[in-house]
Amino acid sequence: MSEEVPRPAERAKRLPRAVRERQILDAAVSVFSRYGYHSASMDEISEVAGVSKPMIYTYLGSKEDLFGACIRREATRLLEAVQDGIKPDLPPDMQLWHGLRAFYRFVADYRESWTVLHRQAMTVGGAFAAEITDMRTRAIELVAALVVSAGTRKGLGEQAEFSGAGLSAALVGAAESLADWALDHPDVSDGVLASWLMNLVWLGFNDLVEGEIWKPSESDD
Repeated sequence: MSEEVPRPAERAKRLPRAVRERQILDAAVSVFSRYGYHSASMDEISEVAGVSKPMIYTYLGSKEDLFGACIRREATRLLEAVQDGIKPDLPPDMQLWHGLRAFYRFVADYRESWTVLHRQAMTVGGAFAAEITDMRTRAIELVAALVVSAGTRKGLGEQAEFSGAGLSAALVGAAESLADWALDHPDVSDGVLASWLMNLVWLGFNDLVEGEIWKPSESDD
């Protein structure tokens, strides 16, 4: 008599919990990016993941819990990709350029992740928007550290510290907007995107740490 083949549900139980959770989260990111939080259904996520809805609830909780888990995982992956891309032995401007390249490479390779993080989470708002705000704050702190480092090298650390956080917030916002544009222009490489942004903002940062700042003319109000 031939050996009985285990049913799918029985085989699924043999997967380690971490592997099963990753499978569910991958499916959820795909579905949330396509339909948005409100229109996405647990039935669809269950079908894409190849697991039952009760298993999703057991592993990751409700739809709200699942969406939150997706945001946290993708935000962590994004920040880790940027940090890994920065080469600490290089000057601050080259560190930033490599970090931006890593950011745009992540957005290109993980379009669904970026869609969930930048479009879906902020639209839903509430605790989800707070998660994105936290991610953006960490990104701003990372950029600000490079700005202060550049200023300190030139003996203007105090001036760079004063304006570094605000200018870094502007850079992060510009980087996000350019990432959205890049989704519709996949032919533009991550290196080109990073260079565009560096030319737009770093020259201004450099003038700042050199003490060269723009001021309105005295005749203007």
